Amino acid sequence: MARIELKDVRKQWTGATAVERIDLAIDDGAFIAVLGPSGCGKTTFFRIIAGLERQTTGDIIIGGEVVNGIPPRARGIAMVFQSYGLYPHFTIWDNIAFPLKTQRVARTEIKAKVAWAAKLLGIEHLLDRRPRQLSGGERQRVALARALVRDPTVFLLDEPLSNLDAKLRASARNEIKLFQQRVGTTTIYVTHDQVEAMGMGDRIAVLNQGKVRQVGTPAAIYDDPSDRFVATFVGTPPMNLVSWNSGHLGFRPEHFLPKEMIQNGSVTEFSFRVDRAEYLGSERIVYGEIEGLQSPAEVTAKLPPAHVPLESIRPGEWHAFAVRNSQ
Repeated sequence: MARIELKDVRKQWTGATAVERIDLAIDDGAFIAVLGPSGCGKTTFFRIIAGLERQTTGDIIIGGEVVNGIPPRARGIAMVFQSYGLYPHFTIWDNIAFPLKTQRVARTEIKAKVAWAAKLLGIEHLLDRRPRQLSGGERQRVALARALVRDPTVFLLDEPLSNLDAKLRASARNEIKLFQQRVGTTTIYVTHDQVEAMGMGDRIAVLNQGKVRQVGTPAAIYDDPSDRFVATFVGTPPMNLVSWNSGHLGFRPEHFLPKEMIQNGSVTEFSFRVDRAEYLGSERIVYGEIEGLQSPAEVTAKLPPAHVPLESIRPGEWHAFAVRNSQ
């Protein structure tokens, strides 16, 4: 395990900056999710830490050692990519053992480590198969096992669930998080999926345009976003931002409710015209406009159907909605 520090890290290409002066500390044994949209600099960030890309300026420090000139294989980092990178003609046993064979580890030690990693990830029964015979979730566990046998000080996971369907992604998120808690290895998880970031990370670093916009716990990122980008990128549906009374007001859709549902405290009341509604089982998303805005904007409410009957919120009608004021 190791603490990781990035100090004033910058990566510049000819005529463009991919990463802009990042300062970030990741505690020993922590799980941090690096979240951002496509093209925000996540991949470059990942490659710089791994040693696959050399930063223009700044230092990468792993376990107290500056590793700027150290090649990837000597940084103690194990990587899991979106494609998993399994060798199709190898058995699963050979895929997991491969990094140990290249290091000329003794055969008895290889056997012991492969057996240990396979048992930890529940894939002992798959060791004689080949990758094409496995499901996407099973291949992902094989890739984790192959990384684990190297005894890394840091795990780098780059969009490892992108190739899985929605149902499998949910179970895989749980498996990866439990796995990391068991082994206690410092883990950096790069993703564009906010559900993955919010559900897995001890902390989240939000990137956009090569800059770290905010670092914090999932609750801090969601409840107290540092700027407009974070406010609108994190959250589904995103935070409502409206021009109101010569200023700007931001509120989450689940806090924008029919006035009669807010029993206590002072509120800001709006006249809300419903344009359309989506029934999603456990919740209903309602879209519309607020009367009196300085500039037109679509506003979203997230309503619990049990408290708001479907027939009471009809498109084309105006309703009294409100947001509880901050104390």
